[in-house]
Amino acid sequence: QVIAAPKPVATKGFQGFIGKSKAMQVIYRMVESAAPSKATTFITGESGTGKELVARALHRHSPRANNAFVALNMAAIPQELMESELFGHEKGAFTGANSRREGRFEQARGGTLFLDELPSLSLGIQAKILKTIEDRSIRRLGGNREIEVDVRIIAASNQDLGQAVKKGKFRDDLHHRLSLFLLTIPPLRDRGGDILKLAKHLLEKLCK
Repeated sequence: QVIAAPKPVATKGFQGFIGKSKAMQVIYRMVESAAPSKATTFITGESGTGKELVARALHRHSPRANNAFVALNMAAIPQELMESELFGHEKGAFTGANSRREGRFEQARGGTLFLDELPSLSLGIQAKILKTIEDRSIRRLGGNREIEVDVRIIAASNQDLGQAVKKGKFRDDLHHRLSLFLLTIPPLRDRGGDILKLAKHLLEKLCK
C-alpha cells in the first residue's frame, strides 16, 4: 500500500486521530519529531490504543511517504513460516516453494515496515532481524546472495519488552536497536477529555 505524500502538520492533531488532550498533544509532538528520521522506532501501548495508526502517521509525514507502508502482525504468522514471510524465499527452498517470493522487507524497500506484536518472534528470527538492521540487507530463504534493503522499521507491542529481555525471551541488543525513538500511547482512561469527542465522531460516522 502506498500512502499519499505528506501534508503540513500541526500539533492540534493528525488525520485519523481523535483528541486534543494534553496526553495526545505529547504524542503529536513526538510524531512530528520522529517522522523525518530514518531511525528505528518502537511504539508501546495497550491493545486498542492506536499503535498502527501512529505508525502510519510516522510514515505519512516522513520523506518515505510516497513509497510503501507494509504492516505485519507477527502473532498471526506461524513461526515455521516467519522467515519466509519476512525475508522471502527462492524457488525450491522448501516443499511447496514453487516460485520465488519477495518477503516483507523487500516489499517495503524505500518505505516503512511496521512489525506488530514483536515479542511473539523466536530468538532465531530476532537475530536475523538484528542482522538486517545492521547490514541493511537480507538473504532470501534458500538464496545465496545478499539483497540490499533500504527500510525504516517501526515496531510495536502491548508488552513490556524490558521484562521480556529479563526473562530471556527477547534479545537485549535488538531491544536497544529498535528503541532509538520510543513512543508510549496512553489509554483512553488517561485522556478522559477526549471521550466525548470520540463518541461524537463515532456517532456521526454511524449516522452516515
